[in-house]
Amino acid sequence: MRIKHLQQPPQEIRYYQSWDGPGHDDLEQRLTPRHVEDVVEIFQTPLTGHYNWDYSSADGRIRKLYRLGKELNWNADLDVDWSQQFPKSEVPLDQAFNPFNGWEPFESMSDQDKLRFGWHNLAWMLAQFVHGEQGALLVASQLASCAPSYDAKLYAASQTFDEARHVEVFTRYLQDKIGIFYPVNVHLKALLDKILSDPRWDLKFIGMQIIIEGLALAAFNTLKMTCHDPLLKQIITLVIRDEARHVTFGVNYLEDFVQTLSDAEREERAQFAFEACVVMRERLISMEVFEAFGWDADAAREKALESHIMAQFRNLLFTRIVPNLKRIGLLTEAVRPRFESLGILQFEHLGDDGQVDWAELSRPLYEQPV
Repeated sequence: MRIKHLQQPPQEIRYYQSWDGPGHDDLEQRLTPRHVEDVVEIFQTPLTGHYNWDYSSADGRIRKLYRLGKELNWNADLDVDWSQQFPKSEVPLDQAFNPFNGWEPFESMSDQDKLRFGWHNLAWMLAQFVHGEQGALLVASQLASCAPSYDAKLYAASQTFDEARHVEVFTRYLQDKIGIFYPVNVHLKALLDKILSDPRWDLKFIGMQIIIEGLALAAFNTLKMTCHDPLLKQIITLVIRDEARHVTFGVNYLEDFVQTLSDAEREERAQFAFEACVVMRERLISMEVFEAFGWDADAAREKALESHIMAQFRNLLFTRIVPNLKRIGLLTEAVRPRFESLGILQFEHLGDDGQVDWAELSRPLYEQPV
């Protein structure tokens, strides 16, 4: 093993097996020296940490979420049935939700290329989950150091393990079952860079727990409904349980803290939250897949943006974020018109994650519907 330092993320698609390969050969056989090379990009952060010398629990909600995290831990090796096989000859996602149905560049492709496009699109989506979960892993580890309260430190430590498990399980699915790994989307990377390098611990909470985790939770629920592979449904079901706790933690912890900020500080956080939402809307467009198939990427982007299906999907992802921003006090009068311009202010009155559904979050692991 050697470490290779880069100034930016790799741009190429990585293939761990032939596209229609079996995916069951030994790890030793399918990994080349290039695959075991650690490719890293350095980021710097002026992180300000906090000791906490109190060690008393001041918030029963946060402590209870921490305990649930311990009780509902799952193991990607033992609790996931990796023996399940979904044939590469079948499309992996419900094609009723394909925004390119009827579009000439897509319809002119052969059936085999349409099938390949479906698998590449799923691979791209799951790769962005992996990259986002690695970002969440790094942010959670930072929060264990810089969050000021004892309860938050304990929860951030438990979330760090959750995020490591998510990176592990999605990476294994991509490598073993699909064999295609896409680089990080430029918009997702920009937001992760901002969150990781900002010294303010509460901005890390807002960016990760409210925006990225909230959007991911909605995306996971949508993918669970539209994917055909029972194994992927099982993985997503397990991940959703963890993510629901993470978002609930963020809302409950930030709700009290935001009230202590000055008007100027609160407005600064509200503007950041809006800008993060704009960035994450763009992160939903799989430009890298369009380029890989030789499409006019800008034309494909416009087609995706104007698609009724994609518009519904994008809006659905914010049905959780907008009510949570309102709950914690960051849907200010100054940013409300900007959210209105995105067409997502309409979701402000939907249910938020401030009211904890303890019965649902406490449901035993093996009673979850798959």
